[in-house]
Amino acid sequence: MKSKTLKENKDFRRLYYKGKSRASSCIVTYVAKSSTKGRIGITASKKIGCAVERNRAKRVIRAAFSQLEGRINGSYDFVFVARTKTSKVKMQKVLEQMEQHFKALGVID
Repeated sequence: MKSKTLKENKDFRRLYYKGKSRASSCIVTYVAKSSTKGRIGITASKKIGCAVERNRAKRVIRAAFSQLEGRINGSYDFVFVARTKTSKVKMQKVLEQMEQHFKALGVID
């Protein structure tokens, strides 16, 4: 199932300021309840590296999220912030950290 994406700056800012967050070495996760079907936003700054590395980081995050998407309880908006390590690790590592964040934030059981 393909998720809708967050595109507007106001949506990202809402999650940064009003959402709950968790951080780890590969990823930062922001979560907030949503009245609509859940949406996902991914950011990767130029600190991460060239366009190839930023795109890989986003691809890895998207792949990890798709593995957990079916287990989400309710409707949430997510913003994932890639870190420098994200483009250099396997998707499995990001998946483990994302699952820990979701459990800590009460998104999955």
